[in-house]
Amino acid sequence: MSGSTNSETSLKDVTGANLPILLSQKLRQCMKCFDFSDAMADMSGKERKQQTLMEICDFLTAPPKPSPLSNETVVATLIEMVALNLFKQPITVTEEACEDEEPALDPSYAHTQLVYEILLRFVTSSEVDSALMRKYINYDFILKVLGAFDTEDPRAREYLKTILHRIYGRFMTYRLAIRKAINNTFFRFVYEDAKHAGIGELLEILGSIINGFALPLKEEHKFFLNKYLMPLHKPSTMMGYHPQLCYCVVQFCEKDEALIEDIVKNLIKWWPQQNSNKEVNFINELEEILEIIGEREFENVLEPLFRCIGRCIRGLHFQDCSLASIPSP
Repeated sequence: MSGSTNSETSLKDVTGANLPILLSQKLRQCMKCFDFSDAMADMSGKERKQQTLMEICDFLTAPPKPSPLSNETVVATLIEMVALNLFKQPITVTEEACEDEEPALDPSYAHTQLVYEILLRFVTSSEVDSALMRKYINYDFILKVLGAFDTEDPRAREYLKTILHRIYGRFMTYRLAIRKAINNTFFRFVYEDAKHAGIGELLEILGSIINGFALPLKEEHKFFLNKYLMPLHKPSTMMGYHPQLCYCVVQFCEKDEALIEDIVKNLIKWWPQQNSNKEVNFINELEEILEIIGEREFENVLEPLFRCIGRCIRGLHFQDCSLASIPSP
């Protein structure tokens, strides 16, 4: 095949210089975003796009050598297609919706799932030169990925979590910037607008990052704990992400027991007064911390800790009373 390519041609049937041309054509085909509020609208167009996305996805599983992903035009077109499909207005979550059992699912997920998969296969591909990838997976793109976490669809958040984690692992130069961007998200969530669906997934990423921190801990990591992580105990929606938050806090305790005293005192300072369910979460977290606390740190928090536990025992909520027992350090 020479000269030109037809976008209806299969990627498996093309080789050589025509392959990047055809792949770019198919990527451009997928830039059109359909209205899924009406399931019956333009069904043939939606089906064609889904089939094309599936073809691209399968192709990226084992691209031929030399890979068309080494072609800058292909990379630029792929990133543009991803941005047009994924970085639209997300399905945001309200503070009241955090308590709902059923999240709002994205009706266009039949398409976006495949786009997420294409992006994931791209960022993990060994066929793409890292310098070329870094040109398009840049800081602006990473901020858009972080912004997309604020969607109520848990399927999308799970993909975004994996993608951002892979970017963090591949590009050391972006690691500090990614952590700072996540910190800014936490700060806005705590102090400006406590409505964000993706806090739990971001904490899962950070839990893995914290686990890899070298000892002794850097001051910037301790600053992150005090300034950005511990304040996440304040919002009333904390129950929605508390398991991930607790894991991150316990990771810090295990890495440096000297941090435990301030952590316990902060928990006592922010102890919920009118939310029994949140109080149960605090007690469970405190129990995990006290299982690893050293004798000296325990003595330093003994008095305020027992005053706090005493208030729980005198409380009216039966779970607070039954859970409020202190393990021996």
